[in-house]
Amino acid sequence: MKKRRIVIASILKPVDDTRMFEKMGASLASSEYEVFIIGYPSTDKPAHPDVHFLPLPIFSRLSFGRLLAPLKVLQLIRQVSPELLMVNTHELLIVAAINRIFFGVKIIYDIRENYYRNIIDTNAFPPVIKHFLAACVRVKERLLVPVFSWILVAERGYLKEMDFLKSTTTVIENKCRLPQEFARNPSPGKTRLLFSGTLAESTGVLQAIGLAKALHALNPDVQLTVIGFCSTAGTLRRVKQEIQNQEFITLIGGDLLVAHHQIMNAIACADFGIICYPSSKHTENSIPTKLYEYLACRLPILIQERNPGIELCHSCGACIEFDVTSPQAAGILEQMKWSAFYTETPQNVTWGPESVKLLEVMRNII
Repeated sequence: MKKRRIVIASILKPVDDTRMFEKMGASLASSEYEVFIIGYPSTDKPAHPDVHFLPLPIFSRLSFGRLLAPLKVLQLIRQVSPELLMVNTHELLIVAAINRIFFGVKIIYDIRENYYRNIIDTNAFPPVIKHFLAACVRVKERLLVPVFSWILVAERGYLKEMDFLKSTTTVIENKCRLPQEFARNPSPGKTRLLFSGTLAESTGVLQAIGLAKALHALNPDVQLTVIGFCSTAGTLRRVKQEIQNQEFITLIGGDLLVAHHQIMNAIACADFGIICYPSSKHTENSIPTKLYEYLACRLPILIQERNPGIELCHSCGACIEFDVTSPQAAGILEQMKWSAFYTETPQNVTWGPESVKLLEVMRNII
């Protein structure tokens, strides 16, 4: 029987992005679907028998090439001629609507971030234009969301942040798809801290480095690995300045995309993961993907107070809380040394139930 074709399309996310490929793509391909993923070129060479990767031409974040990328996406979609198209960025809303109106393709909007709040509440764009850009994004979403067959959201908090979402909306959280062969294997003799994922001021990378420096000053065995991609040149410069001549800090990625298996390897080698998002409206209702990953991998966590996902940590004894504005290094080190972690098995942190919800949505649409 011929499999139904699904295209999952992005602009900036790489074709082997963990949500597009490892979670959604692989889950759909294991059912009755043939999956095509369009996205930014990967630094790796992903492979799957029923997932086809269609990388876009390389372009910089703020460039004419990025402006043309949606047209290239549209061209690739028409070449594949899918029954269903899923887009996960506001930049492809018009492309999706064109496919629905002119070609009868079922379309899904997978809302991975509150893009309006991301633009308003971060320094990704200059102040003189960011309010205009944010308004354009929100108007586009309000006008085009009614055209979509279904809406997915990666965070429950988005249901209250976005009052324009339809009743046909399903929460598919970014929980961890744990590799079967995964096993933690930290090396003895050192205390290895880990900061993984997006490297940005808004994700707390600078605070994580500051915390690691404070801990290392009291215990020279403390080391830090920072692994992930930084899309903003100014932030990357600051990160490199902060770690310059700090031999106990290792940076992996930076201006290069990092394959997800590299992050999982870093988790396997770590003793503690750091989660320390500065207070901001655009993250106040969000649970970072790495929290699910650290919990699923049973990695002890240093986490700032009042994090939205902190109850997940409390329920299994996974974390040490600290004040991100004024961490008490001596007290944190004592807790790291004497605390018992994972006294209970973490619950509701793995991808399996989310895969079931995703396949149910697909059956309702095609």
